[in-house]
Amino acid sequence: MLSYWCERAWLPDGLTGGVLVTVSADGTITAVERARPRPDSHRLPGVVLPGFANAHSHAFHRALRGRTHGGDASGGTFWTWRETMYRVAERLDPDSYHRLARAVYAEMVLAGVTCVGEFHYVHHAPDGRRYAEPNAMGEALRQAAADAGLRLTLLDTCYLTGGIGEPLRGVQRRFGDGSVAAWRERVEALTAGGTDATTRVGAAVHSVRAVPARELPELAAALPGRPLHVHVSEQPAENAACRAAHGRSPVELLYETGVLSPRTTAVHATHLSPGDVTLLGDSGAAVCCCPSTEADLADGLGPMRELADAGCRLCLGSDQHAVVDPLAESRALEHGERLRSGRRGRFTPGELVNAATVDGHAALGWPEAGRIAPGAPCDLVAVRDDTPRTAGAEPDQVPLVASAADVATVVVGGRIMASEGKHTTLGDVGALLAREVGELWT
Repeated sequence: MLSYWCERAWLPDGLTGGVLVTVSADGTITAVERARPRPDSHRLPGVVLPGFANAHSHAFHRALRGRTHGGDASGGTFWTWRETMYRVAERLDPDSYHRLARAVYAEMVLAGVTCVGEFHYVHHAPDGRRYAEPNAMGEALRQAAADAGLRLTLLDTCYLTGGIGEPLRGVQRRFGDGSVAAWRERVEALTAGGTDATTRVGAAVHSVRAVPARELPELAAALPGRPLHVHVSEQPAENAACRAAHGRSPVELLYETGVLSPRTTAVHATHLSPGDVTLLGDSGAAVCCCPSTEADLADGLGPMRELADAGCRLCLGSDQHAVVDPLAESRALEHGERLRSGRRGRFTPGELVNAATVDGHAALGWPEAGRIAPGAPCDLVAVRDDTPRTAGAEPDQVPLVASAADVATVVVGGRIMASEGKHTTLGDVGALLAREVGELWT
C-alpha cells in the first residue's frame, strides 16, 4: 500500500509530528499513526495540511486578472467591473472554456486546492440558444477538472432575470433557461448518467436579482440532498433593490421562500443586518467568504465573526481569482475581522484551517473530505516551514504566514499532482494560463 510520511501533520486533534499516512489503491486513507517512515514512503516536508476546498469559483473570471485596474476600468464600481466580465463571458465556447478552466484548475492545484465548487452559469451560446448538447459548457468544466486532477462540485446556477423584474439582455441571455422547470430539466439531464468518482453536481441561485421571488420555492425544492449555493448581499444596491421590490432583505426573502437550510451556502454575505445574521445562523446555512475578491471589488467587510458565533460554518472561495491562494484567503478572513473590529485573534489558526478544509468540503457536498483521518480521501498539502516567509514561525502558526509559493507537494486522492511549483501532468501552468487568457483577449 502507498504511504506518506509527514514531518508534521495537521490532524483533527491537533498538529502532530512524525505521522505515517497509509493509502488504499482507490486513494482513501486507511491508517494514520505516529511512526517512523517506511523505506518506500513518500516524505512530505514542513507542515502537512488536509487538501483545501475552494468553495466558490467562476473559472472564466481568471481572464480578468490584471486587466481591470487601468484605463476605462480604473476605479469604478462592482457594476462597471461587471461589464468587463460580460465581455469575457461573451467570447467563451465549450472548447475555449475547457482549455481556460483546465489551466485555472491547475493553478488551484499548485496552491493546494483539491476540490473546487464551480458556480456555473455560462450555459448556452452567446445568443441564448442551447448547444446541441445542452450541458456542453458544464461538461467542459467537468473535463477540465479531471484533466487538472482535482475534484469538482458543479454548482449549476439558475439565472432567469437581468435584475429584479428585468429581462435578460445581451450576453446575459446565454445564462438563462427561461424558467426554473427548464433549468431543472437540463440539470437532471446532466446527472442522469450518474457522476464519476471526482464530480458531484449541486444547484445555485445566482441571486435574488436573477431569480424571481415567486420561483424561489420551486428552486429550493429542486435537487434535494445536494448542495445549494446563492450569492447574498454582496452589494448595498442589491439590498436596496430587494427591499424596494419585496419589502425585505435578500436574507429574509431567501429564508421565507425556503432557500436557506443546512444544505445552503450563502456566498459573500457582506452587507447584513443583525437580523440577517440570526436568520442565517438559525437556518443552519454555511457562509462562503471570498476576501480577495471582496477587497478587489471594494465590496466591504462582512460580519464573519458574528456569523460564526450565530452557528454558520465558514468556508472560503477565490471567486474571480484575483488571487488563487487559500492560505492568503484564510489570512485575509482574519485580517478583515481585525480591521473591522480593531481586535486581533478573531479566529484561531485552527478555525482558519477548518474554513479552508473540512467546512469548505462539507459545503461542496464532500463531508468525508478535508481531514487527515481514516476513511477520508488522501488529500495532502505539504507547506514548507523553511522559506523566507515561514522560517522561524511556530509550526501551528505556519498557516498564518505561508503563501501558495510555500506549497511543496500536493496530493489528491493519493496521487501527487503538484511538486515544487510544477503540475505533475500539465507542466508549466503559467504558460498554459498565458496562452488561454491571451487567446480570449485576442
